[in-house]
Amino acid sequence: MKYQKWPKCSFSLFLLSTSYKILVSLIFAPKLTEIVNQGKLVSDEIIFNLLSKRLEAGESKGESGFILDGFPRTIRQAEILDEVTEIDLVVNLKLREDVLVEKCLGRRICSQCGKGFNVASINAKAENGRPGMSMDPLLPPQHCASKLITRADDTEHVVKERLRVYYEKSQPVEDLYKSQGKLVEFDLPGGIPESWPKLLEALNLDDFEVKRSAVA
Repeated sequence: MKYQKWPKCSFSLFLLSTSYKILVSLIFAPKLTEIVNQGKLVSDEIIFNLLSKRLEAGESKGESGFILDGFPRTIRQAEILDEVTEIDLVVNLKLREDVLVEKCLGRRICSQCGKGFNVASINAKAENGRPGMSMDPLLPPQHCASKLITRADDTEHVVKERLRVYYEKSQPVEDLYKSQGKLVEFDLPGGIPESWPKLLEALNLDDFEVKRSAVA
């Protein structure tokens, strides 16, 4: 599960990351570990089985909404999702590919508490029409610093394979939601301190005060 310390804001959201649900399932399915470590996509059947169970659990608890992180990733998944529930908005967070690769290679997990951090210090220069970008590392507290490990799939080869799969499978999903008028494209200007307020502004959420319950 991704862990980040977000700035305080006037609303509360809980997140369902399909990546996290898959990682939980890896404990019981070594075959899934092999798939994820190779940078490939897990089958639709497995994803929707995990997703449906969590959505049903949320509905039974009276939850009124949810956020999906990194899903759907293919046209078929998007089509099935439309049959399962209604999606109001899709936000595409865009980042320079070279910065994205560096950030992925900088990811670390505390082997004791399970929280995620990032040791990459980004200072990318403007070139070839791409804007410059700086991002501070998300460093761990002292008690986690000596216990950091790297995910087996966070290698340059696997990260670039993920990007190849994305361009092949996921790019058409952007086009689908764009045609439905649901897609918001957001170019990340930097790290969390720079991006968060601008994202809220882009989504017209800077004065959002109504608490929403979303899938955790």
